[in-house]
Parts: sequence; C-alpha cells; structure tokens
Amino acid sequence: MSTSPTAPPPPSSPAAGGTSGAMIARQAIMNGQQAVVGYELFNRSRSHGAHTAASDVILVFTALSHAGTEELVGKMLIFVNCTHESLAGGHLELVNPDKVVLEIPALGHTANHEVAARLPILAGLRARGFHLAFNHTVLESAYAPWLPLADYIKLDLSVLAPDQVAVLINYAGRHSQAELIAEKIETAQQYDMVSSLGVQLFQGYWFSRPALIEAKLLTPTQASIVQLLNLVRSQASTAEIEEVLKKDAGLAFNLMRLINSAGLGLAHEVTSFRQAVLLLGLKKLFRWAALLLTAMRSGGTPPAVGQTAVVRGRLMELLAQEFLPPEEADKAFVIGIFSMLDQMLGMPLASAVGLLHMPDGVDDALLHRQGVFGELLTLVEACETSNDSAFDHAAQSLKLSNQQINWAHLQALAWADQLAHS
Repeated sequence: MSTSPTAPPPPSSPAAGGTSGAMIARQAIMNGQQAVVGYELFNRSRSHGAHTAASDVILVFTALSHAGTEELVGKMLIFVNCTHESLAGGHLELVNPDKVVLEIPALGHTANHEVAARLPILAGLRARGFHLAFNHTVLESAYAPWLPLADYIKLDLSVLAPDQVAVLINYAGRHSQAELIAEKIETAQQYDMVSSLGVQLFQGYWFSRPALIEAKLLTPTQASIVQLLNLVRSQASTAEIEEVLKKDAGLAFNLMRLINSAGLGLAHEVTSFRQAVLLLGLKKLFRWAALLLTAMRSGGTPPAVGQTAVVRGRLMELLAQEFLPPEEADKAFVIGIFSMLDQMLGMPLASAVGLLHMPDGVDDALLHRQGVFGELLTLVEACETSNDSAFDHAAQSLKLSNQQINWAHLQALAWADQLAHS
C-alpha cells in the first residue's frame, strides 16, 4: 500500500481545477401512454467508433456527477450501452443498480465460443440488481444461456422486416419474461404495427430525437485526487481523508454531488464530508476517486476562485466552532466552500446549489443569507471585501468579537496557503 508523498501533476494536466464538459445525448424510451420511462445515454464526446471500456466509464461517471443546469436523468431508468470489457469495471460499484439498464452487445461470429464464458459476469450483474437489455439476436439459439437473464429485448426496426418482427415478438413472448422495446421507430405505421403485436415500450425519431446535453464536471487538482487515492489505499483515518476533501473545492463538490444523487438512492441528504466518507466507504471512495482521475479534462476556473472558497470554508468552520457543536461546524465548512459554486461552474448559484440536494437550512444560507450559517457567510464575505457595516452587523448578531474573527481569519488564510504549497 502506497503512503508516499503525492507526486506533482504532469505538465499535460493543470494543477488547478476547473470545469470540463462532456457531450451526452439522451433519447427517451416511452410507454404506450407516451410517458417517459427511461433514457438511453450516448457519449457524443468520443470519436465515432471509439466505444471502449474507458468511454463507458466516463459516460456513467459523468451521468452520476453531472453538474449541468438541468437534471440529466432524474429518477428515470438509464439505459447504457456497454462493452463486455467494461461490464467487469469498478465504476458499476458506484451505481444504484435499480436505476440502470445495461445494454449488452452481441458477440458476432464468436458467439458459439464466448456465450458460456461471459455468462457468469452477466448473471452476477443481474444478481446485484442491474437490469439487462439485449438486442434481438439474444433470441437466436447460440444465446440460449443468456435469454433467462433478459429484462428487456430491443427490436431494431431499421434492420428487421415486418414479418421478422412478428416472429420475434411471438418467440420472445413464449420463451422469455423480457419486456420488448421497439427501437428506431420513424413512422406512425411502424408504431401501429409493433403496438398491435403487443409491444409496450418504444424508442425512435417518431417520438423524440436524442437531445444533446453538455454535462459539466468540476475538475479538482490531479494532486488532490492522487493524494486521496493514496490515503484510501493505506486505509487512512476518516479525519485524514476529510482534510484532503476540505482543501479542494472541486473534489468536495463532486463527492457531495455523487453522494446525494438519485443514483445512490440514500434516504436522507448528506451534509458533511465525514458523513459522505463513512457512508460511501473506502472501497467505493477509491473507485470514485480513480474514476474522477480518469474523467478529468483540462479546465479553466482560475486557481484563485478555488483558493478563496477553501478560505471561506475554513473561516466559517473556525468561527462556528466558537459557539456550535462539531457537526454544525462541519456543515459551516461545506456552506463556505460551496458558496462560490456559481463562479466555479459558470452558472447561477441557485442552479448550482440545486444540484447538491441539500436540506433547506443550507439552501437558505447560500441563497438568502438566512439563519446562523447565512450570518456566518455574510461575515466572511465582509472580511474579504472590507465591508465594515456588514462586518459589524454580522459580528454583533453572532456575538463574535473582532479578536475572535481576525484570529480565525489569519488561521484560515495560513491553513489555505499551507495546503496550496503542500
């Protein structure tokens, strides 16, 4: 297990975090009432034909950590095209399997030799709760061992003649429990044909064309990710891991975004890094950090923005410790570090905060400067701008002395500077 000091990032990767974008297309899958039941996701950032295990990882990771202005998948099922190599990848450990349908590719001319060899992986995924979708070739005799695993079978109307479609629907109904999806429907006649034959799920241009969405990631420093990976691998304490998260606003945002996303299916929002680390666990935290490193792009957020966010978080934490319990001080740090998300993500603060699914008290502090955390945030902003009237009003409201505030501010600046040069 490595505990060696973090190496500096190579020249090709920026030391300072920024925002990066991945182009993801989504196409709706509809039921007979034309209500959306799920979305198939396509990675439009990769070059044509470059569908690899790595591109699968980036697609799923970006969907989970998406920081765009609209929800990418919400609470819908997501259908993800996979390679057989990516099906054994650790990125699937981060996903709530109830929400994911893995589209399993056919094996082509190697089917007779490889169907049995691939079966344990597919069965294991389904046992973990993932839904599996196959194209119509799964109805061929060579794929008989796979057929009982099929939750969905997709019928491609661009390659199947109407008489073939009827035969396959009849066969699937007698030999599998799978739901059928007619895809690449482009005309009303195609829709009428498959619906009259009993198909109840539909996809194609007749309903909607794929919508292109720029999914943003807030990119942390490479050094911070590597340091986090080393700590997790050496089974460091939660406190040590928490310190790494506190020093990098990009790392902090992406973790909180993931832990509070619908993809993990938690019952309650997580409001502190300590909670996030404990809930995710070291194994998943390692996988997440490794994927974040994989998905990094060169970005453009000025380093000073992330540095200011770190100072804010630390100052709010130190001041909160003067009169609040430890868990509330943790929350103060989170609010401080996320108070500059609008600048880091290039979107209105309300939209950025909405991505975190935080409790109302946190939203009120960030958006309306309400409550004790709102007062603390107003105070630290006044420290940055030398706004004497705002400073005096907030200090009096919080019953904090000038000496307490100035000492905490010096400590926060020194702490952030030490982190920046460590």
